[in-house]
Amino acid sequence: MYIRDTIAAISTPPGNGGIGIVRVSGDQAAAIGNSVFKAVKDGGLVSHRFHFGAITDPATGAIIDEAMAVLMRAPHSFTREDVLELHSHGGWLVVETVLKLVLKCGARLADPGEFTRRAFLNGRIDLVQAEAIMDIIGSNTEAALQLAQSQREGALSRRIEEIRLLLLKALALVEAYIDFPEDDLGDADCDQIREHAVRALAMINELLTSFDEGRILRDGVSVLILGKPNVGKSSLLNLLINENRAIVTHLPGTTRDIIEETVIINGLAVRLLDTAGIRHTDDLVEREGINRAMEKIPLADLVLFVLDASRPFDSEDQHIHDALADSCVMAVLNKTDLPRQLSFPDSLRCAAQVDMSVRSGDGLDSLKRAVCDHFLKKTSIDRRELVALSRSRHRDALMSADTALRSFMVGLEQCSLELLAIDLREALDCVGTVTGQTTNDELLNQIFSSFCIGK
Repeated sequence: MYIRDTIAAISTPPGNGGIGIVRVSGDQAAAIGNSVFKAVKDGGLVSHRFHFGAITDPATGAIIDEAMAVLMRAPHSFTREDVLELHSHGGWLVVETVLKLVLKCGARLADPGEFTRRAFLNGRIDLVQAEAIMDIIGSNTEAALQLAQSQREGALSRRIEEIRLLLLKALALVEAYIDFPEDDLGDADCDQIREHAVRALAMINELLTSFDEGRILRDGVSVLILGKPNVGKSSLLNLLINENRAIVTHLPGTTRDIIEETVIINGLAVRLLDTAGIRHTDDLVEREGINRAMEKIPLADLVLFVLDASRPFDSEDQHIHDALADSCVMAVLNKTDLPRQLSFPDSLRCAAQVDMSVRSGDGLDSLKRAVCDHFLKKTSIDRRELVALSRSRHRDALMSADTALRSFMVGLEQCSLELLAIDLREALDCVGTVTGQTTNDELLNQIFSSFCIGK
């Protein structure tokens, strides 16, 4: 339920900083601004202009801080309501005091994501664009930021709207014959209905195919480094993150627990997990580390199976190989700077094989390139107009639409028009949930509760 009251929150991160911003949205924003802010130049707050002055307590006249204020009159604001921003110094106490003053003047504290929710409810943005704003805030790679910006600008929304219009055209034809049963549904009309549905189905499947890449660009991937002791796993982790994060010694069993680090590899966010060396041991602590490593195997997007190229392939390597039967594996043959003794078994199926020397760094670029090519299918992650699904919610909605449309296609020749209309409406509803044209409060609460307060 949308209650048109006035909300306020701190929009800058918590803690001390150079500047702090308190944002206000609603019918009382202008009145609150005129009450707590005294501009150096009289004349009131003119819309979309910064004013210099001081924030003061109207009850006592005490100056809280020197500040800037900007009022953005509806509908030319983010929420399409009157929006006030008070820019003070960024000390946490100053900003908290300004917020308390605004709340005392009639605003209430905003819920998480409530500013963005009002922008959605007032038609300023759709649900995909709202989620993209959160993705922009959380982006940690340039590729993720570009994808989020593309969605915020409406690239995905426009594609969804094209699909929706095709379904509406097909439904209009079907319902026309339901309303006027005396008119026969001719072959030409059936062909036109089928054409609209086929085109919509193709566009849905194109978007569904894009999900893996979109998810990877948005969330990154997990890569598990696995191998027997002393093959160079921890050294590889240190080399990839360019930091001595893991202890490296000549003694086997140095790594006992999972070490996690996130690194950007050629624009892709990669969460690296270094593990205990896999071997038979009676050491209880080391054995627990090995068990944890084995538990991570099915959860990893990719396993880097590190092998010592200067030693023969042995039973310990074979044991690890057997444990990776159902996993996506990339073989990393380390220590190529030493005489080679490893004979790579034909039975070992890998997505790729990379020869390298962790000690010298030779082959590191080849490994980085192989990891990125594996996940991004050698496509450019610098595309500015990438149209891709990146959230499971979008994928699930379109999969449901796909199911309804396929049912429609099967029944087009044999079912009644009333039943076919049900399938089309189901597909329309599913597509509409992506952008928020068909949604409910429970879904909106779930989405916007993940936003930060002040956004």
